[in-house]
Amino acid sequence: MTTAIILAAGQGKRMGTKTPKQFLEIDGVPMIVRTLRVFAESQKIDRIVLVTSKDYMDYCRLEIVEKYQIPKVEAIVEGGAERYNSVWNALLACEDADYVMIQDGARPFITEEILQRTDEAMRKYGAVAVAVPSKDTIKITDDEGKVIDTPDRAHVWNIQTPQAFRYTLIRRANEILMSVPGGMTGVTDDAMIVERSGLSDVHLVMGSYANIKITTPEDLPKN
Repeated sequence: MTTAIILAAGQGKRMGTKTPKQFLEIDGVPMIVRTLRVFAESQKIDRIVLVTSKDYMDYCRLEIVEKYQIPKVEAIVEGGAERYNSVWNALLACEDADYVMIQDGARPFITEEILQRTDEAMRKYGAVAVAVPSKDTIKITDDEGKVIDTPDRAHVWNIQTPQAFRYTLIRRANEILMSVPGGMTGVTDDAMIVERSGLSDVHLVMGSYANIKITTPEDLPKN
């Protein structure tokens, strides 16, 4: 049993709109619908848990899942203050899962091909993240902006979603870090939680440069 956890609880403040970005339309269709459809239509996914803010739970049920007839959505759960809180709430809603794929709702250009690669690697390694090689040279700085290192670009990747795990692994990793005072400080993705837990290595899966996260108005496709 593979469950897709779709995160749509963010406020999207950098988008500068009253409507959360995941509900904005691309060619007349809400981007969250585009994301959900790929997972709903994939044979690799058995069930979907949609995470959204308390104020949008009824909206998601009526105006997203029912209006657009999205199958496989078995639960809509309330998000938390941070990403990891939202993921944790979703994990509690799918305790019988063998694997989970965690996806940003505002990443609407995900493809079935990426899901196929993710599924294969997830079953082989137990902890994977979709990524693409960085096209840019990366600089590491100190707090004052002074460059202290330039990592070899051949080993630098831009991380995307989905990120996929054995259910027992990602749940235990979350439990470990939540039990440590300050353990979740600076956590920006789910792979980082597994890395910090020390329970497993995380392997990367080739994504796509088109698989962007919509964050600012510049990210939206131009008509």
